[in-house]
Amino acid sequence: MNILVINAGSSSLKYQLMDPDTGAVSAKGLCERIGIDGKFTYKVDGKTVIDAEPIAMPTHAEAIEAVLAALVNAKHGVIGSMDEIDAVGHRVLHGGAKFTKSCLVDEACKQAIRECIPLGPLHNPANLIGIEACEKVMPGKPQVAVFDTAFHMTMPAEAYIYALPYEYYEKDQVRRYGFHGTSHRYIAERALALLGREKNPEGTKIINCHLGNGSSLCAIKDGKCVDTTMGLGPLAGIPMGTRCGDIDGTIIEYLMSRYGYDIKEMMNILNKKSGVLGISGVSSDFRDLEAAEQSGNERAKLALDKFFYETRKAIGAYAAAMGGVDAIVFTAGVGENGVANRARVMKGLEYLGAKLDPERNNTRGKEALISTDDSTVKVFVIPTNEELMIAKDTAALAK
Repeated sequence: MNILVINAGSSSLKYQLMDPDTGAVSAKGLCERIGIDGKFTYKVDGKTVIDAEPIAMPTHAEAIEAVLAALVNAKHGVIGSMDEIDAVGHRVLHGGAKFTKSCLVDEACKQAIRECIPLGPLHNPANLIGIEACEKVMPGKPQVAVFDTAFHMTMPAEAYIYALPYEYYEKDQVRRYGFHGTSHRYIAERALALLGREKNPEGTKIINCHLGNGSSLCAIKDGKCVDTTMGLGPLAGIPMGTRCGDIDGTIIEYLMSRYGYDIKEMMNILNKKSGVLGISGVSSDFRDLEAAEQSGNERAKLALDKFFYETRKAIGAYAAAMGGVDAIVFTAGVGENGVANRARVMKGLEYLGAKLDPERNNTRGKEALISTDDSTVKVFVIPTNEELMIAKDTAALAK
């Protein structure tokens, strides 16, 4: 079975053609600068065939046409015709409280995505554009929406409610939603398998650390999300590459009054100029920060220390919330590849029974047990695969 996985942004479109049963990716790439001066990249078996080639893409529909043309190209295509694509799976950022699982796209589904635009104003319109572009280019082809928030809809009320006047929850849907849900769900399944509990998740307690330029932690009990660090939007939680994470709301009023910022400018600061970039003044890339720290840059060290401290604190909080922990998992760019970063997060968590093995921890980008044999808490590195989860959901619903 061939599933085309689409992740549409406002001016970009990532794609993969994947077998949901084996996870094999036959082709992947990126359409960027849609509506400007379109650039098209296409890879087969991990090798770049087309590298940022200029292609006219005034809308996402032309981007989809470019993808399909490459996939069936006589020279470098991987399928004979468009008929070999069985269905299309779309990453959709925000499903609100309406969606607890993926769904086949129909008019009711699209309307619900539109109704969630106030909750995901940057992403949901682009996700919807991607869906409608595929409908235009591939009429009648089954399409599935996979929501980034869906996995977190099992949170209990005390975890998702904010201590605000209740009317904002009732009338305006202000609550914790959480993100990276497709990644957290994939990790939950893999961690349960590694624990030998995939068929019997009851009683298991897993903390997943999705650490990258965007970062979030998730407490997973009995295979289900019971808490996560991101909130109404992806700005909350631990500090990230450029996002501030949790801060005192008073700071916003204080800085706006002091410098005359309007809310748009203030939100730009919190989303794009804060995090480890804001503290260090160096970079949002953790590799740059490590290099700067080794060169004696104190602010780079402080930025990293803050990131590791807040991550470690969140792990401790989730262990308390679940009454213990069986496994701690590291995933995403920093989590999968940051050998020293993982060690610094874990330092001081021995009281939980989590002991890191330095030799096992010296691994990057592959699934591994990195805790000692006598560690009562298993510590894993598990590369995430959101696209595979999207492909599997799409295949199941399309059938």
